Amino acid sequence: MTVVDVTEADFAQDVLERSRLMPVVVDFWAQWCAPCRQLGPLLERAAGAREGKVVLAKVETDANPNLAGAYEIRGIPAVKAFSGGAVVDEFTGLQPQPVVERFFDGLVPSEADELMAEGGEAQLRRALELEPGRSDVATALARLLMVRGEPEQALALLEGVTGSFQAEGLAARLRLEARGLCVEAFAALDGGDTRGGLQALLAALPDVEDQRDEVRRAIVGELDLLGAADPLARETRRQLAAALY
Repeated sequence: MTVVDVTEADFAQDVLERSRLMPVVVDFWAQWCAPCRQLGPLLERAAGAREGKVVLAKVETDANPNLAGAYEIRGIPAVKAFSGGAVVDEFTGLQPQPVVERFFDGLVPSEADELMAEGGEAQLRRALELEPGRSDVATALARLLMVRGEPEQALALLEGVTGSFQAEGLAARLRLEARGLCVEAFAALDGGDTRGGLQALLAALPDVEDQRDEVRRAIVGELDLLGAADPLARETRRQLAAALY
């Protein structure tokens, strides 16, 4: 298990720089603090269960007052998680083991996350078994099935997914394609012509009165995939609003 004692002299290297490679959980504690002595083993247990994915660093506040001041430690035990050189999560005071475990879970990839990153069909199906409600996994698997020429199976997979613009957009696309609608627009999107594909979907809105909501969902799904900050997404969102309202 990776547990290191850190001082002011090596904090930059052992915490800030190391956190660019993997999360580092820092336990600010003191010898005289009874809750600190109780929390320590819980942190070590959680870190040990995630060997190789997270580092636990121990900082004794009395011996390192400048660090305690820099990170505004006003009560101990204080636990701060670092990633990319910055604090990304924290808590203060003695916490029960389930709370500590959830804290660590938020820092390291779950098994489903790792399977999702691999991206194969078997891995995606296993990830859905582990976390049945994960819309990103279901959407990725549905896309794989669609590309493989199994649109009905892809649509069936998406029917139980809620709260995801991308899942709703992909389902709308599958329903539109089943009706022979907007095929060229989706072909443009698949071919990497995102602007052309989105413009073609926008242009289709006046001609598909009974399917306007499906086209809207398909467009919104693509915009969500681009991200809110993308200039094309912002431009298309304005065009969509003008076309609909």
